[in-house]
Amino acid sequence: MLVPSILGKDMFDEFFGFPFYDDKEFKKMEKKLYGHREKNLMKTDVKESAEGYELEMDLPGFQKEDVKVALENGYLTISAAKESRQDDESGKYIRRERYSGSCQRSFYVGEDIGQEDIKGEFKHGILKLFIPKKEQKPAVEEKKYIMIEG
Repeated sequence: MLVPSILGKDMFDEFFGFPFYDDKEFKKMEKKLYGHREKNLMKTDVKESAEGYELEMDLPGFQKEDVKVALENGYLTISAAKESRQDDESGKYIRRERYSGSCQRSFYVGEDIGQEDIKGEFKHGILKLFIPKKEQKPAVEEKKYIMIEG
């Protein structure tokens, strides 16, 4: 439907909106945090092999220095942060569409895995991690009996 420019777009949006639930404010908040490409951040593939797990995560626009990988209490946490560029003496921004901010994702890998076991590589905006499989310790210790002669 064509809307005359003097009436504005918001008047009809409010009129035809669903009266019981309005998520416009929530969508505005999402755009402020992530921009239009929020669905493309930190897409992850996990592949299992006989030796371990291969994790590939897309981090478009981030540099190696922006990415941190931490292991704590069995959780592997990957975080990426990018600061926004400020205006300088050469000019000021009149429009910004590139992402700036931070994002984070965690995976449970088990408490038997140590930092030295995980191998990582970051190339062309793709983070690749290899997490080896560790032998699970039995939850209940086996009872050991002493042989009695006689």
